[in-house]
Amino acid sequence: MDEDGRFNEEVAATYDEYRDPMFSAEVIDPAVDFLVKQARGGKALEFAIGTGRIALPLAARGVEVHGIDLSKAMIAQMQAKPGGSDIPVVVGDFTTVRMDGAGSFRLVYLVYNTIQNVTSQDGQVATFANAAAHLEPGGVFVIEVGMPDLQRLPVGSSVVPFDFSDYHYGVDEYDIANQGLISHHFTKRGDRWEYSSGPFRYVWPSELDLMAQMAGMALRERWSGWKGEPFTSESRKFISVWEKRDE
Repeated sequence: MDEDGRFNEEVAATYDEYRDPMFSAEVIDPAVDFLVKQARGGKALEFAIGTGRIALPLAARGVEVHGIDLSKAMIAQMQAKPGGSDIPVVVGDFTTVRMDGAGSFRLVYLVYNTIQNVTSQDGQVATFANAAAHLEPGGVFVIEVGMPDLQRLPVGSSVVPFDFSDYHYGVDEYDIANQGLISHHFTKRGDRWEYSSGPFRYVWPSELDLMAQMAGMALRERWSGWKGEPFTSESRKFISVWEKRDE
């Protein structure tokens, strides 16, 4: 992936202004509560730390947070916020970049569907291997990701709408043969509508469990929400916790 990629200066400048529920306290607070418990007083590393949506409140709870992100523009937005300059960040691809202190983190986490931004299976496998390399024995890797909406695909169609509001229309276009999708966004900013899109590789829980196993980790728990809601066949997303086995 290119440095900054689609998270360039223009996107970073307005990223936190987007009226997505992910920026609400109702979403952030339970996520931070969950991650504080998983860190168990140790260091945490966020893959794709971005503008600090999760990292800053997590650090405010007393967790020593570090980060990796490909976008200098997104990192700059975080560092301009209170407490942001105190979080050590390395610029680079979280599938391969190693932080100082690799092997000493108790928690590595990757939230809000970002594992799907890695658009090849090899890259996703490398993400798990890199997470394991940063964890101490007994440490955990946490991922939050949506379930593929294939059950909502009409017969013969490849398109599923996922959002329809006064300020945003969202449509996912699936490539089932290649386990890919493109998310199309129409976002209202002021008096005009802006179009953007991005490629993803969707994932299944069992597939990620196998990637974890290959990296020396085992599934410890899985939920459909940050508050510990049970994961079922009707769940729209899942939060998985894999534990690094003792060496």
